[in-house]
Amino acid sequence: MGIPEQIIAIDERTALTQPIVRYRNVRKSYGQVEVLKGIDLDLYPGEKVAVIGPSGSGKTTLARILMTLEYPTGGTIEVDGEQLWHRRVKGTWVRADEKHLHRVRSSIGMVFQHFHLFPHMTILRNVAEAPIHVLKMPKEQAVAEALELLDKVGLKDKANTYPSRLSGGQKQRAAIARALIMKPKVMLFDEVTSALDPELVGEVLKVIKELAEEGSMAMLLITHEMAFAREVADRVLFTDGGVIVEQGPPEQLFEQPKSERLQAFLSRFRNQG
Repeated sequence: MGIPEQIIAIDERTALTQPIVRYRNVRKSYGQVEVLKGIDLDLYPGEKVAVIGPSGSGKTTLARILMTLEYPTGGTIEVDGEQLWHRRVKGTWVRADEKHLHRVRSSIGMVFQHFHLFPHMTILRNVAEAPIHVLKMPKEQAVAEALELLDKVGLKDKANTYPSRLSGGQKQRAAIARALIMKPKVMLFDEVTSALDPELVGEVLKVIKELAEEGSMAMLLITHEMAFAREVADRVLFTDGGVIVEQGPPEQLFEQPKSERLQAFLSRFRNQG
């Protein structure tokens, strides 16, 4: 990954209006295939941004780079005013080491398509374990907060149940509680309903919608649920071919799409419905 010659510092005078996440000219290639082609994106504190687009358009890569699961081929990302993939050493910008990445990404939570729950732990332990070991939270506090969050996602009665005894929708809600207990400033949701049976999708989207209405966290929602994106998001991005083709308020994007690519994409969804 090339180190940019200059990384613009945050102006402290405007810190309150600064994005919580800032992508600048972010690129990602796999061999000769470039899946992100210079993405510029700002996500503001408390803002809910949905990302829609066809398969292979770069949606998930956008989130995985922010979560440091993939490294960018070029460009920079800031999280809460701090460079994610670079750090300054003796006045020179160099690629960040794992310690730096871990510290900066600690304010980001992510819920994946697949739940990644520990099968040998109860749901309560799945949620409480990370704050005990990562945040050094006292066990009693972690358990209390875990129970509170399980109640929030409608799973308090399943606290002592193992993942194998839960439905897919219940597992995904447990995964949301596990991410929330780390108190992230930004939550990434990557197609969280795509692995669920259709009848279980609604219960997961309901939980995310309730979280969005609380308004405290910024959210980046990678989704193929058009009605959900329209209802929950403050802003919707349409990606195709590794670029952001169009973005705007949901009403504008869904009712008055400007680009032919977005018009064609939405018409396919309407025809499927």
